Amino acid sequence: MSGAVTSIRFVIGSRQVYAARRRLVTVSLSLEQLLSGSVPPVPPLPKDCDGYRFLSVPADAHKALVQSAPGFLPGGQQDYARRYIAMDGTFADYLGSFSGKTRSTLKRKQRKLADLSGGTLDIEAFARPDDMDRFFAGAVPLSRQTYQARLLGAGLPEDPAFISAAKALAREDRLRAYLLRVDGAVAAYLYLPIDGDTLVYAYLGYAPHMAAASVGTVLQLAALEQLFAEGRFRYFDFTEGDGAHKELFSTGAAHACSFYLLRPTAANRALLASLAGFDATISGAKALTARLGLGAALRRMLRR
Repeated sequence: MSGAVTSIRFVIGSRQVYAARRRLVTVSLSLEQLLSGSVPPVPPLPKDCDGYRFLSVPADAHKALVQSAPGFLPGGQQDYARRYIAMDGTFADYLGSFSGKTRSTLKRKQRKLADLSGGTLDIEAFARPDDMDRFFAGAVPLSRQTYQARLLGAGLPEDPAFISAAKALAREDRLRAYLLRVDGAVAAYLYLPIDGDTLVYAYLGYAPHMAAASVGTVLQLAALEQLFAEGRFRYFDFTEGDGAHKELFSTGAAHACSFYLLRPTAANRALLASLAGFDATISGAKALTARLGLGAALRRMLRR
C-alpha cells in the first residue's frame, strides 16, 4: 500500500489555522466493517512514508493497533460516534422515528422553501454519467462560498480527475447527487457515492445566506425520501466525525476513533506534542464557552 501526502490539521471549530504535511498510509474501515468490530491489519510502511493515519476504527481497537507498530508515536486521537441510518424499512417508518415536534418542524421548513419556489420544492437528482457536468456546474460555484471550502479547504472537489471519477461511478450506478434550488438559484447540494449497498455522505454544502432557512436539512430529507423509495440500500453512512445534522438524521451510531501513528523522529514528536497541546487548549476553551452559554455565538464567529 502506497502513501499519500496528508495534512495533519490544527482546527478551531470550522477554521483551519495550520496544517503540517506528512506522507502517510491511510487505513480506514467501511461502516459495515466497523459495525462488525473488525480490527484492520496494519500494512507494511514504505520507506518514504512518515507513518499511518487510522480513520474510523473501533475505539476499543486503539490499543492493539498502537501495539502493532512498536516504537511509533500515537497522536491526534479523536473519539466520536460514527452515525448512520438503517434503511431496512420504508420512508414512513423512518419518519416515525422522529418525535412529533421534529416532524412538524421539518415539514414547516419544507413548506417555507417550497413557497419561495412557486409552491413546490425545486430538487433535481443526478445519477447518470451525462448528468454530472450539470451537477458540478450548479454545485461548484456554491461550494466555493461554503465555510468548508473557505476555512478548511474541504469543499466539493472540482478538478478534472474528481469529475471524471464521478462519471465513472455513475456509469456503474454507484453515485447519487442532488441540487436544491430556491427561486431558481442553487441553494444546496448533496453528493453520495455508493459502496455496495451503503450510501456514503461525502459532500453537503449550502449557501451561507440561506443557512437560517435550513436548506441543507430540507435537501437531506427530500433526498432520503427518494433513496428509501429505491429499496436498494441498507445503510446511509455519515462517515467520520459528528455534528447536529448527523445526530438529527441518524438512527444508530458506532463508537469509533481516528488517530495517527508516526515514525519516532524529533520532528514528528514535536508535531504530535504541539497538536496535543493545541487540542487540549481548544477543548478547555469550548468547555468554558459552553458554561457561559457562548458556544453558538463562537461557532458563528469562526465561520465568518
